[in-house]
Amino acid sequence: MRRSRPCHELGRLLDRLRDDRGNASLEFLGAGVVLLVPLVYLVLAVAQIQAGALAVEGAARQAARVLVEAPDLPAGERSAELALAFALEDHGLAGVDAALAVVCDPEPCLERGGLVHVTVSAEVPLPLVPPFVQSALPVTVPLEAVASQRVSRFAGAG
Repeated sequence: MRRSRPCHELGRLLDRLRDDRGNASLEFLGAGVVLLVPLVYLVLAVAQIQAGALAVEGAARQAARVLVEAPDLPAGERSAELALAFALEDHGLAGVDAALAVVCDPEPCLERGGLVHVTVSAEVPLPLVPPFVQSALPVTVPLEAVASQRVSRFAGAG
């Protein structure tokens, strides 16, 4: 024989199903996650770009400094490349492709009292981008910095 529930038990069950107590915390957590994840990614991306900007600017400044202290241009360019690699590594961007360009005023380079302009450019990748997205979309930020340094008027003397 089948027992049927009394109407008052069924009514209490329906009342419990309609009651929305406790849903506010679930809604808050859901909305919080939806808003928090993009915000965290934005902070990570800005931090990566800022690190890249500091690395490129520091690399240009250091490369110009070591270049004007070099005895000749080939040795100076090797030293400038090392300074570039160290600056990128110091900011956690060791695998980033970077280019170094040197312009001297006046030519030839490293003349006493001359001015050396070093331009460093790099493509800083955005963090946490999967490889399949990297092949389809541009996910790097181009950065460039220029630094100038004057060759000492006593360079090569002595």
